[in-house]
Amino acid sequence: MTDAKSVTLKQWLEDELKAGKIRPSKSPILSPVMFVPKKDGSRRLVVDYRKLNNRSKKNVYPLPRPDDLMSKLRGAKLFTKLDLRWGYNNVRVKEGDKWKTAFRTKYGLFETLVMPFGLSGAPGAFQAMMNEVFQDLLDVSVIIYLDDILIFSRNPEDHESHVKEVLQRLRDMQLFCKGSKCEFHQTTVEYLGIIVSDKGFSLDKLKIQAVQEWPVPTTVKQVQSFLGFANFVRRFVANFSQIARPLHNLVKKEVRWQWTDREETAFRELQRAIINAPVIVHANPSKPYFLETDASGAALGSVLSQRQEDGRLHPIGYLSESFKGAKQNYDTHDKELLAIIRSFEHWRIYLEGTVLPITVFTDHRNLEYWKESRTFNRRHARWHLLLAGFHFQIMYRPGKQSTKPDALSRRADHLDVPPADQAMLPESIFANVSLILPEKEIQSRIKKSLDQDESLSEILDHLQNESMAPASVKRAFKDYEMEAGLLFYQGRILVPDTGDLREDLLRIYHDSPMAGHPGRQQTLELLSRAYYWPGIRADVYLHVDGCETYQRIRLPKAKLIPAQPLEIPLRPWQHVSYDMITDLPKDCPYDCILVIVDSFTKFVVLVPVSKKLKAPELAEIFLNRVWKQYGLPEKTVSDRGTVFNNKFLRALYKRLGIDPHFSSAYHPQSDGQTERVNPTIEHFLRAYASVNQSDWVKWLPMTEFAYNNATHSATGRSPFMALYGWQPTLTPSNVKTNVPEANDLADTIQKQWEEVASALRQSKSQLVEGQNQEVPISFEVGEEAWLDAKNVNLKTKSDKLTERRLGPFKVIEKISDRAYCLELLDTMKVHNVFYAGLLSKVKRNKLQAWENRPPPITVDGEEEYEVEGIMDSRENKGKWEYLVKWKGYGPEESTWEPKANLKNAAKHLKKYEKILRQKSLDAAKGL
Repeated sequence: MTDAKSVTLKQWLEDELKAGKIRPSKSPILSPVMFVPKKDGSRRLVVDYRKLNNRSKKNVYPLPRPDDLMSKLRGAKLFTKLDLRWGYNNVRVKEGDKWKTAFRTKYGLFETLVMPFGLSGAPGAFQAMMNEVFQDLLDVSVIIYLDDILIFSRNPEDHESHVKEVLQRLRDMQLFCKGSKCEFHQTTVEYLGIIVSDKGFSLDKLKIQAVQEWPVPTTVKQVQSFLGFANFVRRFVANFSQIARPLHNLVKKEVRWQWTDREETAFRELQRAIINAPVIVHANPSKPYFLETDASGAALGSVLSQRQEDGRLHPIGYLSESFKGAKQNYDTHDKELLAIIRSFEHWRIYLEGTVLPITVFTDHRNLEYWKESRTFNRRHARWHLLLAGFHFQIMYRPGKQSTKPDALSRRADHLDVPPADQAMLPESIFANVSLILPEKEIQSRIKKSLDQDESLSEILDHLQNESMAPASVKRAFKDYEMEAGLLFYQGRILVPDTGDLREDLLRIYHDSPMAGHPGRQQTLELLSRAYYWPGIRADVYLHVDGCETYQRIRLPKAKLIPAQPLEIPLRPWQHVSYDMITDLPKDCPYDCILVIVDSFTKFVVLVPVSKKLKAPELAEIFLNRVWKQYGLPEKTVSDRGTVFNNKFLRALYKRLGIDPHFSSAYHPQSDGQTERVNPTIEHFLRAYASVNQSDWVKWLPMTEFAYNNATHSATGRSPFMALYGWQPTLTPSNVKTNVPEANDLADTIQKQWEEVASALRQSKSQLVEGQNQEVPISFEVGEEAWLDAKNVNLKTKSDKLTERRLGPFKVIEKISDRAYCLELLDTMKVHNVFYAGLLSKVKRNKLQAWENRPPPITVDGEEEYEVEGIMDSRENKGKWEYLVKWKGYGPEESTWEPKANLKNAAKHLKKYEKILRQKSLDAAKGL
């Protein structure tokens, strides 16, 4: 032992003997002592009790879970933090057990009279003492984790009395606090390494700085150190296990050290995720919970959220786990379900026994496996019983929907009966895609709500006593009838004015991907097929007009070049039009959409393709998507693109007896069918494609359905109805219908085709004779306006999927009837006077929350989103690219940008390069 350590040891023994905490010992056993460094550079003497702990009976008194403690702070406005002096030393060791604590030094053998640090039973014993002292105050105004006490008050006026009560009890028990570590009457306080406030929880800035400055690991031990630090804050990081997997693999036994681009990327991504960690909000049991889960081949991840006052979902916490052992071999549907189950177990303190259903957002196409009845093994039986204890619904996440159907209520008996086939996830808990919101659940809610709408009481009373009513009363209510507990008006279900039933239906028939954010009339027509209520038209118009997404993505009205009317076919799929929507962002191998339109019914087929599509591949698509299902057309219409107009296809058409027609050069309106379809398809994709526009392919099936299910202006019917003779629904119905005989059905379809042909002739006449009339638009000073983005060169991957309006901006001056001055931010370096034709009205609906989006900055007349910071850099094909964090967007929306795109971010570039230089210098000094 060095002289310095000897001095420290001797001084410590003198202090402890004087304080009465230790005494000389004659114990037959002993434990060694050692020194560990403190943060300030001094040394702390500790006793190594590992051998004693291995032979000790374990103290099973539970320590509180930090997340359970934090959950009690919801609504707290003021905080006081106390730190006990001497910690475990405040508990005396029982007489007769003191000899067991003996430790050896060069100055002799000693034993402790008070509970030392290092004993395995110490934490449980100390927590038990603290809980006993504050039993009646726990979770009311105090939470305690060992020697860390946090006093909280939801009413600031009560805080002083809460603090006095705690301090008085500490005085009575002769427990003392360390003043330098106490904080009184704070609105924000650090507790257990987390910053706590009335808004929620966030990471300590010092921890964020430590991660930001963490050097790249060069040894396994350094990787373990980084992962240990990062693991502490994993509840703030989405998909932690997935991101950190390459680093975890690197520290496994018998794995050779190899730091490659994969490990470097994982390290940088984990750094970025921690640096940009969001604020975790307090859980509120009176609000519904939203759980988003995902399971990849290697890990599961989930985020628990609640909707806050701003109308947006904010996270309560993140969960991320790697699949280990047998779980790695689970089928996809098992992994998807396990992600939900682990989330329920992890957040049981929040989710068990909820009154409102938990909405689970997930890709439930894999989970649909569990809708079928199956024989369970033991694991599945356990899962089934666990799921029965939670009130939840499963929903494919399309955007801003938030519905509340009934939840899972069934539970299986697995005791003494042979295992029968059962459904793990009954149909009732699936909330959309094939169901959106199960219609039987909607109708169940409507049934329960009928008696709550006072305006319907007279109608319901009449229908219950209809036989006794006079003829005049019967005539007044002749359009109403009751069937299966539902009230019908003219054959449609009448929706009572209670709760959020009507708003839920409006979201389904407008906001959902199966509807596609259609306009006023199409939304009204879709909804009115099955539902009715007084004022339904006004409610639909209000909802559509107030929909932020619809206002951003819809094309401004403008004079269009009239499309050239085409020859009217006599039957479906007699004439077919082709076109390509090109220049879309790359989504796997696809960057275009092949649009195929039946000229008779207007039925559309959408196929994702590559811009490099060859004629033989087009023929293969034609065979599988048209010929196989609808037969050969007699005529095709397309533009003169090389894929449509080449020797191969001309020879094929000639052989099959098809007459190909091509639109005129620079006049695609002569292919009017697809030219009118394309903007509608782009409208849908703008609503649902992600910010980086790279996931549009998965939305194509719903785009095709939404288009074919909407009434077409030319035929007066939906393409689906015109082709098949019946109308699809967004949700499966349980309302009885009369199924006609085959002959009647054939006659009905034939009659519909005649009506379609008549409607097409009328539409053709209107197309030739109609004139566009421009209606002037005016604005008042102070009113908001959308700005048409067509003259702004937006920096996005594809103009086709980019929003069509910027803003909204406030009108600050009326220059003339045709020009207005808008209030733009200084960062927008464009002239602020605009022609009225580029502006449109902003319509808000108080029931629909709008997203807060950062305003654009223009560089040389082009829009550029504001840079918040530069997170990383790389060399790509000899040119440097920078990973840019955009202001107002999450880290998942960060993109790699060349230096040329960062003209207005010189400050951030300079700062980033300075950090790089400093890291290089630090690394050089360490060599």
